[in-house]
Amino acid sequence: MKIADNWKDYEILDMASGRKLERWGKYILDRPDPQIAWNEKSFPYKWKDSNAKYIRSKTGGGHWENITDVPASWQIKYKDLTFNIKQMGFKHTGLFPEQAVNWDYMIDKIKNSNRKIKVLNLFAYTGGATVACAYAGADVVHVDASKGMVSWAKENIVSSGLEDRYVRFIVDDCIKFVEREIRRGNKYDVIIMDPPSFGRGANGEVWNIEESLYKLVKLCVDVLSDNPLFFLINSYTTGLSPKVLENILYLTVNKKCEGKITSGEVGLPMTDSKLVLPCGIYGRWENE
Repeated sequence: MKIADNWKDYEILDMASGRKLERWGKYILDRPDPQIAWNEKSFPYKWKDSNAKYIRSKTGGGHWENITDVPASWQIKYKDLTFNIKQMGFKHTGLFPEQAVNWDYMIDKIKNSNRKIKVLNLFAYTGGATVACAYAGADVVHVDASKGMVSWAKENIVSSGLEDRYVRFIVDDCIKFVEREIRRGNKYDVIIMDPPSFGRGANGEVWNIEESLYKLVKLCVDVLSDNPLFFLINSYTTGLSPKVLENILYLTVNKKCEGKITSGEVGLPMTDSKLVLPCGIYGRWENE
């Protein structure tokens, strides 16, 4: 497991009974997490310091209950990167802090490539990977079907002081965008994707990861440059094994260019504890 343990503005303070207590900069949030299958709190006294709690509804969804004043938006930093945090529906904050392990990897690979790198970031959400790649000096095309998430990604680019970098923001269905890029003959050295389990495109296109992921990765091979740097797939789909992502990359990207394929989990450590929260999986092809 790759553990994101270099944060200063984020930490897990405690975990128990399907919930995690997290510090996001100056604010402490209490959120549900299905991976927390134990009931014993390590630091019971810390929970009283929570600024807000996400309450699930019995009929689905839920809402935030602010215990103290919490701003509509605030910022946290990861090294030189700055992100805007907001309380979203369905418990989210607009950032997955475990992805910091991938940001570090991207920055290192791009900076050490000694050439101009073009990045395609699909299902790009609020742009954590986009910010990291732009910071490293790459040209980035950021694609997401949600106009609101793309606007948020633009905010993160500006907050990180990267508005002078080349980042092209696209609101579109990812499969349709890649199909058009194939016809246009555009090529990328890096492809990153964080596909949802289920979703709908900008025009109502249906995405189902079990049926659509292989098709999309295979399509993406046709927009890879002749000297690709890496191809990264992230997933939070319950029950999907890292080995599945590795197999997909082997059957697609590795046929175009042989490289090193790895997969595994990403996770977050709990402060003053040996506990680690598993948060998702990744599959990665890289040019050796």
